[in-house]
Amino acid sequence: MEHKTKPQAKHMGRKIGRMREMLGIKQDVVADKLGISQQTVSKIEQSENVDEAMLEKMANALGVNSDAIKSFSEEAVFNQIHNTLNDNSSLVNYQCTFNPFEKWAEAMEENKKLYEELLKSEREKVAMLQKFLEERK
Repeated sequence: MEHKTKPQAKHMGRKIGRMREMLGIKQDVVADKLGISQQTVSKIEQSENVDEAMLEKMANALGVNSDAIKSFSEEAVFNQIHNTLNDNSSLVNYQCTFNPFEKWAEAMEENKKLYEELLKSEREKVAMLQKFLEERK
């Protein structure tokens, strides 16, 4: 007697979530692109089945095609990302690559140095003018 094992169902929501994570995109960014709530994106990612229209929308929001999600594998994802980057498409890295506070602090330090140089220059001008006026007396 043969037992046929039921093929494991494709969990499309999990594939979408994994793809999003690999791309470094947060749920709220996808939600903004689709005009839905972050909670709705979370529910979609928890759903075993995702209708074709929503799958296409999610794929577009992630900057990939829906086939890459359907046939999800690590290799397929990396190939899709590589092709997308080479095509100069709309894939955007939403992660900040620097600490904004550190950049602000650096700018403040630079401004302080420039101010000190300007102040020194103005003091030299005043000293030269004073010397000039004293010589004219």
